[in-house]
Amino acid sequence: MNGPLLIGAGMTGGYGQSDILKNCNISVRLGKVCVIVGPNGAGKSTAMKALFGMLPLRGGAVLFEGHDITRLSPQDRVALGMGFVPQLQNIFSSMTVEENLRMGAFRKRDGLQQTLEQVFELFPILKEKRHQLADELSGGQRQQVAVGRSLMTRPKLLMLDEPTAGVSPIVMDELFDRIVAIAQSGVSIIMVEQNARQALNIADEAYVLVQGSNRFTGTGQALLSDPEVRKSFLGG
Repeated sequence: MNGPLLIGAGMTGGYGQSDILKNCNISVRLGKVCVIVGPNGAGKSTAMKALFGMLPLRGGAVLFEGHDITRLSPQDRVALGMGFVPQLQNIFSSMTVEENLRMGAFRKRDGLQQTLEQVFELFPILKEKRHQLADELSGGQRQQVAVGRSLMTRPKLLMLDEPTAGVSPIVMDELFDRIVAIAQSGVSIIMVEQNARQALNIADEAYVLVQGSNRFTGTGQALLSDPEVRKSFLGG
């Protein structure tokens, strides 16, 4: 397809009567990494929830492969090819690594073993620990399980909410490398991330949100080079 895979156009909405998102625009092209950054309370995770159908919009629309999906449920969006990995409570702690991954394939049982091997190739540590309880893993390994389980649905788009939260810098770099590898395989990525400088380094498309609206938009490298972005959001 020529246009973006996913478009959130003029998204306006929130919780109760207050709008957290105000005419917010987000899009990502096929096989690209889109990063959403901004200060705490900027509406980053809210934008992700709106794109995935977890937040009803009072204005704007969400399009996937050119089709309006604004009114579709999250389950229907998964069926279309969207995957979402929340920041918290994103694995089954009492299950093994492999059981977690197989749970992700509940909609697509055909080719399950091949998809499982692809996930193990992407995250070798998960193959090594496939029979270990997820609750016994490190924070970074648990995140790999969560991402791997979502990949078991063979999504066209993978949405990650703070994938490096609470992990060490070394693990963060490894996760970012894996995210780039996923995009290079043809899966689009939309990621909300607090580690803005590192995230912008891998971003093909990037958005800085402030109070639910777009403040800066561009490639990751363009925003890293923007003096105002560096001063306001990257510590100089």
